[in-house]
Amino acid sequence: MNTCEILKNYKNIAVVGYKPSRISGEIAHILANSGYKVVGVNPKYSEEAPIPVYKSLLEIPFHVEILDVFRNSDSIPELIPDVLAIHPEVLWLQLGIRNDIAVQPAIENGIIVIQDTCIKIEYFSCF
Repeated sequence: MNTCEILKNYKNIAVVGYKPSRISGEIAHILANSGYKVVGVNPKYSEEAPIPVYKSLLEIPFHVEILDVFRNSDSIPELIPDVLAIHPEVLWLQLGIRNDIAVQPAIENGIIVIQDTCIKIEYFSCF
């Protein structure tokens, strides 16, 4: 499945590393304003935000289809247990983020993995 098919077929997105004032917030809001159901995930964020923000992936009260990650490559291994627990269809690591070893369990569990690719750029190239 290519990125355009993913963005056309899956509408529930969680943005890990969400901060409204950063690029993660900008992209989350673009996606939310484009008809996606978008939530943020940031254990350190406690202010009111334009979208719901959860402390962890396990707190999200609906099935996440695309998990869009804004964390550095070295922090990906610590996300994988929760990724496997919620089992999204897609684990999407943003531009500049890649960890081939860490994502291997996700791939082995049937999760589509996209690395080092900006979801916003892909969205605008598809629609």
